[in-house]
Amino acid sequence: MRNFLKLRDTRPEFDEIKEKGRVGLPCLYLEDGRILFELPENLDELK
Repeated sequence: MRNFLKLRDTRPEFDEIKEKGRVGLPCLYLEDGRILFELPENLDELK
């Protein structure tokens, strides 16, 4: 979470979220449209 907050605080994509007083949720948005909130045990599943 600490790494996510560091990224969030330095990227303009998160400005709207911060202005609303929200934290945001770390997730992966994949090219095929899937959104993952947890990494699979086998990262090869993401291919």
